[in-house]
Amino acid sequence: MIKRLSSVSLLALSISTIAIASEKHDDSMTRYRVFIGDHATPQVTAFDLDNPDKRWTFNTAGQSKLYSVSNNGLIVAVQSDNDQVNFIQSGFHFHDHGAHTDIEINDPVALKKVLQGPRPFHLVEHDDLVSINFDKGGYADVLDGHELTEGHIEVTRVQQNHAHHGFVTPWGDNWLSSIASNEAEEGHAPPRIGLQAIKTDGTPAGDLQTCTGLHGEAFSGAYLTVGCKEGVLAAKAGKNGTEYKMLPYPADFPKGETTGTLLGSKSFQIFLGNYGKKSLAIIDPTETPYIQLVELPFRRVDFILDPVRLQNAYVLTENGQIHRINLLSGEIEKSTRVTAPYSMDGHWNDPRPRLAMAGDNIVITDPNAGLIRLINAKDFSESKTINIEGIPYNIAVAGGSGISH
Repeated sequence: MIKRLSSVSLLALSISTIAIASEKHDDSMTRYRVFIGDHATPQVTAFDLDNPDKRWTFNTAGQSKLYSVSNNGLIVAVQSDNDQVNFIQSGFHFHDHGAHTDIEINDPVALKKVLQGPRPFHLVEHDDLVSINFDKGGYADVLDGHELTEGHIEVTRVQQNHAHHGFVTPWGDNWLSSIASNEAEEGHAPPRIGLQAIKTDGTPAGDLQTCTGLHGEAFSGAYLTVGCKEGVLAAKAGKNGTEYKMLPYPADFPKGETTGTLLGSKSFQIFLGNYGKKSLAIIDPTETPYIQLVELPFRRVDFILDPVRLQNAYVLTENGQIHRINLLSGEIEKSTRVTAPYSMDGHWNDPRPRLAMAGDNIVITDPNAGLIRLINAKDFSESKTINIEGIPYNIAVAGGSGISH
């Protein structure tokens, strides 16, 4: 299915990445900083994995969904229920010199300026631009990632046809936006019906591509993918405009389910998405079959890709087990219990674990236990627990390896 990189070449790339990262230099270092959004208290707590007792606290307007953007230089705290977005400089600066990367580490600092608007939600980063959709405003605010890391907030506003739960992303000289129906039930946002290139003022710059119930988006390689009722829609820039390809769900997939969350690999062209509540879908827009199903023993809680061991993905299920999935074979290779069970019944925003990667560790928030758990990605052993006051919920990690001069 995945032939852009064969299993042999992918394994070689993964091994070489690890080897480069672990070269011994007297002045080399690897550091990771964890940012935790509390479920109930309006604040974000930060700490370094190698010194978790030293902490920084940043006040917000409400509960935050956290994103690490701009090459780990910035943490974005999106507060959908409080109409605000905060920005925190992570304190990490990486400078690529070709043969090596320099790393500079300072304390994290919150930018004084915030964005305010009606229900910010989806954040998309592409081409060093950060786009935040305001679901009840009918627009997205787009910011330059480099300028953000320097402390400057300058906004380009992209208008949409209707206020809706969607997204906007840069696309050549224009923007690619979710499109909402002209008809809606009273008291409800209009349903999403497709994807279309638009100009900054919302004027169409291309044909509407049908994608009923559009939700979830990710970039990998040359492609953007979005989840639809009909399948997964893949888009890429072509010589004569945007080229679309609908990847239908295979006939033997469970009926009545869709993909609504997508992750894209930065190292080779592959996507991982949900398929309903109890399965995952491995997606390659270039090779048939385009979508491969991974059935889980219980409903999923959260899932992530491993940026170092490129063939690996991890998913936590409601019985408290973490599972390693091989993206090449589609097989679950290992499973271990790491938390107490968390039922997926109840409200979608009830406090449940969230996952992030920090080098060789899977970092898991455990809200009911008030802990951050570090799980070794190789053997799933628990290497450390860190106590966190309150209810640790959403998570983002900044950091990496470099040479300190």
